[in-house]
Amino acid sequence: MQGVSTGLVGKIRGSVDFITTQGKLARWYQQLQVINSLESKYMAFSNGRIRKEGLSLRHRARSGEPLARILPEAFALVREAARRTCGMRHYDVQLLGGIAIFHRSIVEMQTGEGKTLTATAPMFLYALAGRGALLATVNDYLAKRDAQLMGPVYKAVGMNVGIIQSQMQTSERAKAYACDITYGTANEFGFDFLRDRLLLRKIQEGQNDLIGAMMNQGFGKGGGDKPVQRDPFFALVDEADSILIDEARTPLIISAIPGEAEKIQVATYKWCAEHALDFEEDVDYEWDEDKKSAELTRKGRAKVRNLEKPPILDTVGMFDLYTFTERAVKVQREFHLDRQYVVRDGEIVIVDEFTGRLSEGRKWRDGIHQAIEAKENLEVTVATGQAARITIQDFFLRFENVAGMTGTAAASRKELKKIYQCQFVPIPTNKPPQRVQLPTQIYGNSDAKYRAIVNEIADLHAEGRPVLIGTRSIDKSLILAKLLDEKNIEYQILNAYHVEEEAEIIAQAGQRGKVTVSTNMAGRGTDIRLGEGVDELGGLHVICTEMHESARIDRQLIGRCGRQGDPGSYRQYLALDDELILTGFGPKKAKRMEKRGANTEARFDSYEGMFRRAQKKVEKKHFRQRKALMYFEKQRKKMQREMGQDPYLDSTN
Repeated sequence: MQGVSTGLVGKIRGSVDFITTQGKLARWYQQLQVINSLESKYMAFSNGRIRKEGLSLRHRARSGEPLARILPEAFALVREAARRTCGMRHYDVQLLGGIAIFHRSIVEMQTGEGKTLTATAPMFLYALAGRGALLATVNDYLAKRDAQLMGPVYKAVGMNVGIIQSQMQTSERAKAYACDITYGTANEFGFDFLRDRLLLRKIQEGQNDLIGAMMNQGFGKGGGDKPVQRDPFFALVDEADSILIDEARTPLIISAIPGEAEKIQVATYKWCAEHALDFEEDVDYEWDEDKKSAELTRKGRAKVRNLEKPPILDTVGMFDLYTFTERAVKVQREFHLDRQYVVRDGEIVIVDEFTGRLSEGRKWRDGIHQAIEAKENLEVTVATGQAARITIQDFFLRFENVAGMTGTAAASRKELKKIYQCQFVPIPTNKPPQRVQLPTQIYGNSDAKYRAIVNEIADLHAEGRPVLIGTRSIDKSLILAKLLDEKNIEYQILNAYHVEEEAEIIAQAGQRGKVTVSTNMAGRGTDIRLGEGVDELGGLHVICTEMHESARIDRQLIGRCGRQGDPGSYRQYLALDDELILTGFGPKKAKRMEKRGANTEARFDSYEGMFRRAQKKVEKKHFRQRKALMYFEKQRKKMQREMGQDPYLDSTN
């Protein structure tokens, strides 16, 4: 029990990044031996002694002893606490991942390798310093689930855990942040930072006059409002590629109170939404596929001038009306219900294009969100002046220590290192993977592709083998569901409308005969365990119905099968009219491919390389967008600081 598990060293030597991480892994391997040597000692402790040992480590850390020196004892203690409270003992590879996290790394651990448990050791170690430790994940459900699941482990070693949820009151948030360890979403952490910033300004402005200073005497002494967050010390980001890269293109914004000008804006959005379909491509406007933008022609501008308008628009200039109309046309073409967004409780909620999950609290910029609200005939939340804003990148760069864990970071390692100064470290799997890749099948059109997919599902379902089908959007998951209905095949559907049941649905996806249709969220963060006898049938089979704009998302879906050495297989299905061809190569090639594949059952399997090239083009485009946003934010903050402004609170015009 005290020795390192057989074959681990060989697995390390086979790691993708062995050349660059060789020295670090060798040092961490030595620490792993020390941790294992302490296991029998802690196993002999009583529960009370375990907690007392945790409090002793806390005292040493807060007395100035370096956390790196305490690491072996802290990790060994958490391992024993987890074994007792949850019946889960950290594998050696999980401790290796924890050591890498402590050393500010982005850790890549394959699906099913136990990232939730891995996080407990470095979270405990950083929390010993008494400055707070945040774990950021992708949604409220996972934050609450993981905190409650790992809570007994932390409690056993003398730590308390707080949970931040989207509907919490300020007093509850303050209590959660005051805990040793706090779980929540990156969005909620970011919005709380902005709210704190606004509160501090309000307090500061109140203290600038005599009466205000007298009223705020209690601040900091138990009276009045206080910021809820502590100074940024350590943040561990779960699903790091999703949060630190995919979500980095959209800033978090708290809007100011609307005035009369905003009411006119609302009327303008609504008028343009009502008339957007009156404008015809190549007649009233020209469409730029690369920029995804519409530009009115002379005839289109004349149409804007001649259409009847309500009196409230009398003060709106024609140039503004042209711009609002072009935006409304763009929204009609590019933003679709149940694909890019859903309507919930009278509000537009963005569906994250990479995870398929709802992005609570986020809004599109440049008036797009308001144009969509007008299109759906909802209350338009006008783009008022910004009271506060921050990007996800900026928020996490404020921390002294940042680390991350994910199943798919290899493709983004350079970007993560450049922006966050985090080393990418791939962690070996606990058991050798047995995942089998079946040949990709490419059809001329989506109808033929979906028929082939349903036929494969029917064959596997008849054998009793579980099947997980991944789709790119909600509407496409519903198309597939309808075809399965026609075949009388029972299935479970998992998309942004069913987030509450996500874990339960995905946890059952490995049972005998189960068919699960999922958007690319695919229950990230939830294990798919095989039912009895399923391994003998070949394990879980994953069907990818399209190639995503990021290869990482494809890998995430594929990674749902073959966890922890289980058998499994996957197949990629493609069609010449898939959306990726249009996004990657533009409308001319997309129309050419669509025409070539129309009305044929023939296969085009030799075209796989074309899809890979299209995917790489889109990935490069998204990288340029993130790079541009980062440069813009850097320049904006620099300019505002030179003007004596707060870069998080003051807008620049």
